[in-house]
Amino acid sequence: MIILGIDPGSRITGYGVIRKEGNRLIHIDNGAIFTDSSADFPGRLKRIFEGLNEIIARYTPQAFAVEDLFFSNNVQSALKLGQARGAAIVAGVHAGLPVFEYTALQVKQSVVGHGKAAKEQVQHMVKVLLGLPEIAQADASDALAVAICHANSAVMKNLTAMLAPPVKVRKQR
Repeated sequence: MIILGIDPGSRITGYGVIRKEGNRLIHIDNGAIFTDSSADFPGRLKRIFEGLNEIIARYTPQAFAVEDLFFSNNVQSALKLGQARGAAIVAGVHAGLPVFEYTALQVKQSVVGHGKAAKEQVQHMVKVLLGLPEIAQADASDALAVAICHANSAVMKNLTAMLAPPVKVRKQR
């Protein structure tokens, strides 16, 4: 399974592409889509959408995982981040991909083992888990962490589904 992880941002949107083969996670690519902060905001959203469309066409992932919003004290920044995240999600949906959302806490828990991990710990574990020669650019590293989180979560979801007892439905009279 090829997974595209996204760390959305209105200035920089990170992406990470991994392949899950059995228990192995294999790094395929990572990088960032940079928008021109002097450009109009709709144009920046278009750049994110088109950039992700190119990445989806190049790697044909089977899953699209995106980091969920965090709470911010700056309402304007939170709105812009939400719009950038929306542009990213639309790119995934437009390509017909299933979209999965994970909180920062879930990503940290999955990659490092605890939800209060520092950003540097997450970056280091991404490097180790994927056998990278160096730590990736911050936004790309975060996106790879989201992809890893999905790879680990997909395994747990499948195990839970297999182990769960069948649900019996009774008809009411």
